[in-house]
Amino acid sequence: MSSSYTPAQVSEHASVEKGLWIIIDNDVFQMDQFVDEHPGGAKILKRVGGKDASKQFWKYHNEHVLKKYSPKLKIGSVKEGAKL
Repeated sequence: MSSSYTPAQVSEHASVEKGLWIIIDNDVFQMDQFVDEHPGGAKILKRVGGKDASKQFWKYHNEHVLKKYSPKLKIGSVKEGAKL
């Protein structure tokens, strides 16, 4: 899994229908298959779709959550030189 994306590419996936990608600490996650499982509800994931959600993520989660779900949801990272 060495895919790299620009923030503009991530922003094209801002809805469930388009894949619902988010950025957390410069890693890109595909959330469309996870929205119904998210304990905090689908609404918050849909609100941050296509954006850097690092601030919102760390407000409610810890490192354990990221490690647990990364293998399933991480699809790549933000390209060097193209970070937000």
